[in-house]
Amino acid sequence: MKRCLFVLLIAAACSLTASAKILLPQLFQSGMVLQRGKPIPVWGTADAGERVVIRWQKRQYATIADSAGHWRIDLPKMRAGGPYTMLVGDEVLTNVYVGDVWLCSGQSNMDVHIERVHPQYPDVDFGYTNERIRLFRVKTDRDTHGPKSDVLTTRWDAMSRESAWNFSAIGYFLARRMYEATGVPQGVICNSLGGTPVEAWIPADSLRADFPMMVEQTRLYQDDELVSLRAQADQRANDRWFRLLNERDSLLFPSTPVDDSSWPLVNQYEPFASPATLRHQSSANFSGSLWLRQHIQIDAAHAGRPARLLLGTLYDQDYTYVNGREVGRTYYQYPPRRYQIPAGLLREGDNVISVRFVNKYGLPHFIREKPYMMIFDDTHDTLRLSEQWRAHVGAAMPQCPSGGTSIQNLPSVLYNAMLHPLAPYAVAGVVWYQGESNTSDNLASPLNNGPSVYAPLLRKLMASWRALWNEPQLPFAIVQLANFMQPTDQPQNSSWARLREAQRRVAAEDPRAELAVAIDLGETVDIHPLRKREVAERIGRCFDRLVYGKQVVLSPQLVSTAVEGSNIVLTFDQPLREGALYEWELAGSDGRYHNAEARASGRRITLKSPISSAVSVRYAWKDNPLRANTYGLNGLPLAPFEAPL
Repeated sequence: MKRCLFVLLIAAACSLTASAKILLPQLFQSGMVLQRGKPIPVWGTADAGERVVIRWQKRQYATIADSAGHWRIDLPKMRAGGPYTMLVGDEVLTNVYVGDVWLCSGQSNMDVHIERVHPQYPDVDFGYTNERIRLFRVKTDRDTHGPKSDVLTTRWDAMSRESAWNFSAIGYFLARRMYEATGVPQGVICNSLGGTPVEAWIPADSLRADFPMMVEQTRLYQDDELVSLRAQADQRANDRWFRLLNERDSLLFPSTPVDDSSWPLVNQYEPFASPATLRHQSSANFSGSLWLRQHIQIDAAHAGRPARLLLGTLYDQDYTYVNGREVGRTYYQYPPRRYQIPAGLLREGDNVISVRFVNKYGLPHFIREKPYMMIFDDTHDTLRLSEQWRAHVGAAMPQCPSGGTSIQNLPSVLYNAMLHPLAPYAVAGVVWYQGESNTSDNLASPLNNGPSVYAPLLRKLMASWRALWNEPQLPFAIVQLANFMQPTDQPQNSSWARLREAQRRVAAEDPRAELAVAIDLGETVDIHPLRKREVAERIGRCFDRLVYGKQVVLSPQLVSTAVEGSNIVLTFDQPLREGALYEWELAGSDGRYHNAEARASGRRITLKSPISSAVSVRYAWKDNPLRANTYGLNGLPLAPFEAPL
C-alpha cells in the first residue's frame, strides 16, 4: 500500500512538472527572424511564479512569471547574423536568424499571391530559394470580444517556390529586394485579409471617442451563439441554393450529347441579358447558371497534346469543361482562370469548351483586357479563342438568401485576433496596403467609413500600432491606391481620388511615414493589378529613407504655388520629366473643375488657366487617370493631390 502511494505521488509530481511547461507564441519557432539593432522582446506564459530561463549567444537571461503566468525578457540588440540556436526553458529553437523583419498588412492587394502574378514576370526565377529569407503567414481569425494572446497555428518557412507560391507577392518581392540591397536575413510577416476595411484593424479603445457607433456595432456580435447561428444559417442557405440549382440544371449531367446548334450566339464582351438567353430576368441581374459553349478545331499536329486554357477572369463562379470533362473551377470573380488540359483530351477536329457560369447576383460576363487562349505546353503554340459563344440558361434561380454580415469586417475584430498577438515582436517597419473597402461614403449613416473619415481612421491605426509596440517612431510605408475602373477625359468627383488624398495627407504629415505611389500600376478592369514587384520596389525606397537613413529621392512633392498672369506655376522639390502633361485641372470659386493644359520644365509646372480666377488645383483626380504622366527624373510618379492656390 505504501509503495503504491509513493508511485502515485511521483506520478502527480511528474504531472505538475509537465503542466508547468513554458509556452511561446507562434512567432517564436525554429526558423524565425529577429530584428537587428533593437532590443529583442521574447514573451510567453508559464505557471505563476515559475522561473523562465533563455540561453542565447552564450549568455543566460532569466525572469519570473507574474501572478497571471505572463513573462517577458528583452534580449539585447544584435547585429545581423545566423543561424543561431535559442533555448527557452526546455524548448530548443534552431535556425534562428537576426536581420530585418517587415510587417505587411492590409486587404486583398497585400494578400495577392505569387501564383497569381507570376506570368507578369517571365524574367523572374520563381524557383529561387534562400534560407536567409523567412516567410510567416498569419492565418485568418477574428474576435469580437477583445484582444487575443496568440494567432492561430502557423510557422516560419524558408523562401522557396513552394512556400512563396501562395504568399503575398508584395511581401515576397520586398524580401528579395531588401536582401539584395542589404545582404542580411529578411523576415516577412504577412497579416492581411481581403475585403476588410481599415476599422477592422483598429482597437476599440482607439475608436471609442470619435467613432462610438463602430464600437457598438461590434458589441452587437459579442454573442458567440448568435455568430455561430448566423454562420450556420448562411451555410445552410448556400447549400440548399446550390442543391436546387444543380437539380434544375439539365445540362449539368446530360443524358444525351448536347446539341447547341440552336443556342443563340453572344459576344463575350456584350451583355448576355438578351431575351433569347436570359428570359424573365432583369437586365441588371441574373441568379442561376448560364452555359456558354465554343467549338474549336484542333489539327492532327496538336491533337492529344497537353495545353493550358486561359480564360482571363470571369464574373462570378465558373466550372469549365473541355469535351465534357471538367478541367477547372473557380469560386469567385478575381482569380485568373488558368486551367490545365491533360494529354489525350484534345482530339483532331471539333472540340468543345463549355463554361458554366454560376451567379448569385449580377450579370455573368467575361472581363476585358485579359488573355483568352489555349497554349500548348510542349510547343508553346497559341490558339486564340473566339469572342463568340453559344449561350443557354441552365437554371434560373431566386437570389440566395444571406444574413449579410461579414464578422471579419466589423470594427476591431482583426486587430483583436490577428494584430494584437504579434506585439511586441520587433520589426523594422510596417507596410500598409488597404483602402479599397473604404472608398464609398454613406454620410447619412453614423457608421460611415468612407473617404471623408479615412484620414482620422488611418491616423488612429498608426498611433495604436505604435503604442502597442511601444515604438513612437515605428516606420510606416503606405501604398496609395492604384488606378482602377473606366477612364474618362472629363473631371470626375472620384471617391477613389478622395481616399488617395487621405492617404497622401496622412503620410505627408507624419515624419515616420512615406507614401508609395501606385497611380500608374493599376488596371482598368482588375481591382487586383498584377505589377506587385514595382509596388514592392517603391515600398523598398520608402524604407531606404525611413529605416536606413539613405538620402533617396521619392515621388515629387509640391513646394509652392503662384499665379503669374493667366498662368498657374507650381514648384516641386525635384526636377521633373519635361514636356506636355495630362490629368491636370483647375477650379474657380464655384468649385467646378476644368481640364487645364500643363507643361513641365525643370522643377516647375505651368498650367494655362481655362477660367478667369482659379482658386484650386488638382492632379489625377479620377478613379483611373490613365493619361497621368507627371514623373520625377527618378521615374517615380507624382501622387494625385488637391491643393488651394
